[in-house]
Amino acid sequence: MNPVWQTYLRNCHAIIENNCVMHFGDSAAERTNAHTETIMADLSHYGLIRFSGNDAQTFLQNQLSCDVREVNLQQAQYGSYCTPKGRVLANFLLWQQGDDYLMQLPASLIASMQKRLALYVLRAKVQLTDASNDLVRIGIAGPNAALLIKEITRSSHGSNQSLQVTHHEKISILYLSQQRMELITPIENAPMLWEHLNQNATPVGADCWDWLTIQAAIPTILPETQEAFLPQMINLDAIGGISFKKGCYPGQEIVARTQYLGKLKRRMFLAHIATTETISTGDALFSMDMDDQSSGNIVNAALSPHGGFDVLAVIQQSSVDTCDIHWQSLQGPVLKIKPLPYLLSA
Repeated sequence: MNPVWQTYLRNCHAIIENNCVMHFGDSAAERTNAHTETIMADLSHYGLIRFSGNDAQTFLQNQLSCDVREVNLQQAQYGSYCTPKGRVLANFLLWQQGDDYLMQLPASLIASMQKRLALYVLRAKVQLTDASNDLVRIGIAGPNAALLIKEITRSSHGSNQSLQVTHHEKISILYLSQQRMELITPIENAPMLWEHLNQNATPVGADCWDWLTIQAAIPTILPETQEAFLPQMINLDAIGGISFKKGCYPGQEIVARTQYLGKLKRRMFLAHIATTETISTGDALFSMDMDDQSSGNIVNAALSPHGGFDVLAVIQQSSVDTCDIHWQSLQGPVLKIKPLPYLLSA
């Protein structure tokens, strides 16, 4: 987190731990607001890697699961970076700023991903830099989010297109959905923007934004789940994070074989777990049909405004069809499977 921005947020009563805004004084009320009201959240718990240079697009096209040629100044993309065995090391949002590309992923993965990707630069004319502190990113969501964006940008129209990007003076808007957007701005402009938003939106902690991301069924790979899943297991094919028409990239052969020749046994589901115990990323799931073997794992979890936890979980599809899925053991709480907000391919 940018130190200047951190100081500003603390002066706005933010409780910050490990460069992440935990809450603004009342986490329970903030969770309720995230469900019903228009909210805003600092997104410093996500970092940025900047790719610059004449070969940036070609380099990324050869490394990532998404088609980087479809990323431009008006369109962002979800994607993943995989091992040669097709296992996801990180998933991200990728967009363009000027001639550069910006990759947003959890701050806990920035250093390791930057180091690993840099190994493959070789003679390519591309530079990788940690841009996490260069730009402040503010999430805004809720029933009046689109109206606030129109007021800030002084534009008469917004966007109904997922992952569209618009650029205005000192602000870029990334439209995640009709009621959820990300504002990207230089540090010197961020306090003024925050104060303007604060007039009509309630500040909330990072967990509230993560809960909204879970409701949208957008996964976030964290250190605990690196190399645990193929991209299709976390539904990246359903949200445009995999191209099956582009050339080679690490893991491409296995990802393509799974798509065309194999039967995908595990998929990501949205679910609720009614428990007061803490649900954590990577926790094992169990079902009667699998005996003592795990039938899945938690991908992401966040406290629900209704109590308990809402989660994204990769689970054996046959187990979901025939059994109750339990957290941690066969005696643990049952997952209540909820509908996904998008369609999965057969």
